[in-house]
Amino acid sequence: MSEITRRAFGALTVAGAAAGLAGPAAAKPAAPPPPAWPDATETAAMIRRGDISALEATQAAIGRAEALQGKLNFLVNSDFDRALDRARAGGVIGPFAGVPFLIKDLEDFWGLPTRYGSRAFLNAPPAREQDELVRAFLKTGVNVIGKSATPEAGFLPTTEPLAFGPTRNPWDATRSSGGSSGGAAVAVAAGVVPVAHASDGGGSIRIPSSCCGLFGLKPSRGRIVGSRGATKISDLGVNHVVSRSVRDSAAMLAAIEDRGDGAQLAQVGLVSAPLKRRLRVGLLIDGTSAKPPTPEVKAATESAAKLVASLGHHVEPTSWPVDQAFMDDFLLLWASGAAGLADSISKMAGRPADDTLLEPFSLGLVNLARTAPPDALPKAVARLQANADAYGAWFDKNRFDVVMSPVLNAPPPPLGFVGPEVPYDTLVERLIAYVGYTPYHNIAGAPAMSVPLTLTDAGLPVGTQFAARVGQEGLLLQLAYQLEAARPWAQRAPAIHA
Repeated sequence: MSEITRRAFGALTVAGAAAGLAGPAAAKPAAPPPPAWPDATETAAMIRRGDISALEATQAAIGRAEALQGKLNFLVNSDFDRALDRARAGGVIGPFAGVPFLIKDLEDFWGLPTRYGSRAFLNAPPAREQDELVRAFLKTGVNVIGKSATPEAGFLPTTEPLAFGPTRNPWDATRSSGGSSGGAAVAVAAGVVPVAHASDGGGSIRIPSSCCGLFGLKPSRGRIVGSRGATKISDLGVNHVVSRSVRDSAAMLAAIEDRGDGAQLAQVGLVSAPLKRRLRVGLLIDGTSAKPPTPEVKAATESAAKLVASLGHHVEPTSWPVDQAFMDDFLLLWASGAAGLADSISKMAGRPADDTLLEPFSLGLVNLARTAPPDALPKAVARLQANADAYGAWFDKNRFDVVMSPVLNAPPPPLGFVGPEVPYDTLVERLIAYVGYTPYHNIAGAPAMSVPLTLTDAGLPVGTQFAARVGQEGLLLQLAYQLEAARPWAQRAPAIHA
C-alpha cells in the first residue's frame, strides 16, 4: 500500500494528507494522486487498479469506525469480522467491488439483528434473510461493515434514539445529525465510509444530508428495486444512499433502479454529465406550513438561487400548491404507521406497547391515531391525494423544470431540540416548522435532492433542495453535476473526521 493511498484511507485531515503529497509518489504527472477523501467511485477504481486491496480498504474503514464511534455514535451493530472475511475471500464484482458500506438499521441484513432504533427490538435475533433491496446493494460489490443508527422506526428528523443514545454531527458534536438516516450521514461525512444506505419517508435522506454536508437524492416512488406496486400516497418510503459526490449517487441509482419488464418508471441509466440546457426554476422560501426559515437558511437559499441563475437558468418565485393543513394531514398519516407499529409490538411482547417499549413521541403519535375521529384518516388521505395530484399540475402551469427551496428551516439544531422526549405538543409545533419542506415530495412520489452548497458563518452545513417531476431523477443529477462543478463540496472536512 503506497504512502499516498495510506494517507487517503488513514486517519489524517484533508490538510495533513495534502501536505503529504509532495513526496516521490506524487511526482508522476500521468497519474495524479487520489483526493484526500476518495469517494466510492475512486475507492473502487483504486481497488481495481491494485493501488490498494479490498482487504486494506476494509481494514482502514474499520479502523476509522473504531476511532470515531465513541465520539459520534453512528453504528448500532458492527460486522467487522465477517467484512474482513469477505474481503479476504475476494472474487466480488460490481461497480463498487470492495467498497466499505453501511446498511441502515431499518433493513434486514443476514446475520445481524434489525432493531429499528427501538428498545422494543433490543433482543431481536439475527436476521436470516434479506430483501431484494439489500441483495441489489450487495450485487454492486459493496462490503457491509455494519448497520447505521436511526431514530425509533425512522419517525424523527434527528437520530437520538433512547435505545442507543444520540448520533452526533461531525461538524459540531453538540448538534443533530438529522434523521432518520443520521448514522449513515455521519459515517459518510466523517470519512468512515464513502457511501452508505439511506431511506426517506418524509425527508430522511435529504434532512441528514443537509445537516451533515452531503449530497442526498430521494428517488421517485417505485424507482428502486423491491418497490414494485408502490403506487399509493401511503407508500412514502424510498431507498437510496447518501454520498459526498454526485457521481457515487448516480452510479448507485443506475445499479439498483428497477428496470425491465414490469418496471413502473422509464429507466434512468447512468447519468455522468452536467446539464446542457437552461431550466425554468421555481423558488420557494417558506415551508408548506407558511413558516419562514431562519435568516441563515434564507440567505443560503438566496445564495443558491443566485448561483443557479448565474449558470444560465431562469429562477422565479413560486408558492406551494398545498394549504397549511398539509402538515397536519401528513402527521396523521405518519401516526397511523406508528399505531400499526404499536400493535405489532404489543402482539410480539404480549402486553401493551408502553413507555418501556416505545418513546414518548412514538406514543404521542399512537395516541393521535387512536383518538382521531373514525373519518379523520380517510379525509386526510383524500386531501393528501389531491395534494399529490396537484404536483404535476403545478409544474405544468408554471412551466417549471425544477423547484428549489431550503431542506430545513434552520441549520442543524442542538441535540434535544427535536428529540423524542420533548413534550409532544411542543415537538409537533417544532417539527411542522423545521421539516415543512420535505414531506410533499414523498406524498407526490417525486424525486428531490439535498445539495450541500452552503456553510453558515458558524461553519454548519445548509443544504438546498431541488425537486422535479416524477421519474426525472436524471434531470436532477445533471443539475447536481453542474452545481458540484460550480461550487465544489466533496473535500470539505468537518471538525471530527477520519
